[in-house]
Amino acid sequence: MKVIEKINKSEKALLSFEILPPLKGKSIQSLYEGIDPLMEFDPAFINVTYHREEYVYKKREKGYLEKVSIRKRPGTVGICAAIMNKYEVEAVPHLICGGFSKEETENALIDLNFLGINNVLVLRGDPIKTEAHFIPEENGNNYAIDLVKQVGELNLGKYNDEDMKNATPTDFCIGVAGYPEKHFEAPNMETDLAHLKRKIDAGAEYIITQLFYDNNKFMEYVKLCRDHGITVPIIPGIKPVTRKSQIQAITKFFHVSIPYELSKALEECKNDEEVAKVGIDWTIQQCKELLQNNVPCLHFYTMGKSVAVRKVAEHIF
Repeated sequence: MKVIEKINKSEKALLSFEILPPLKGKSIQSLYEGIDPLMEFDPAFINVTYHREEYVYKKREKGYLEKVSIRKRPGTVGICAAIMNKYEVEAVPHLICGGFSKEETENALIDLNFLGINNVLVLRGDPIKTEAHFIPEENGNNYAIDLVKQVGELNLGKYNDEDMKNATPTDFCIGVAGYPEKHFEAPNMETDLAHLKRKIDAGAEYIITQLFYDNNKFMEYVKLCRDHGITVPIIPGIKPVTRKSQIQAITKFFHVSIPYELSKALEECKNDEEVAKVGIDWTIQQCKELLQNNVPCLHFYTMGKSVAVRKVAEHIF
């Protein structure tokens, strides 16, 4: 079932979460161990991130350096199929621009369609560590809007090969990302919202936001979206803080702010056990308030760790 259908049919807020593929060489069992504790809460869908190639330089004879492409977390498509088979829950693979030509994107979508996976979360993706800024693949999509359009075209039976006749259309439900504190590359919120509106107009059916810790920012973001004619469901992204080292990492990597009240409480913690308690308590209250404001779903970023999310879910669902 499509994510949008689950949202529209449900009379109560849903739960969903996002997972990382295991590192190359690791068993999928490690992934199941992170999913199993959350299954009793009947997740509506599980997102699976996609990690593009990175580059490392390996020393060869006579001191020469060879540029080698690697993927640290492969297997997104296979993991989605495995999740749907094992748990009978919808899996939503991330689909990104970086690392794919349009032809490769089309082939990936065909594979997903054959596997019965009809939900995708469309993202531009981050630049790799060796890039100062995002560089699209040759003959690839530059921005998320281009990728949304390509999926939309495939849903109409329009493939890259213009000479193809009577092609079977796909039926993907498209989700996109939203940023309550704006995308860090956007010069201002107005520009960010204009880009988001274009993605919705191109066929995206729901939005999952970047994580945040201040509900006021999320509620203001929803209002701004509605004022800009964006009417699709907006799902808040949630992540409990569980370690003191995450305080700076979260603000740097995700480009979000932490309210003073929360950051002060976290800084006063003597160890990570105390940090986890403060972070989980904050997230519980955050989720309760969001539910009071009738959000369609709570989406948790688990990063492969389900303990904290489970503790939150026990108080909410």
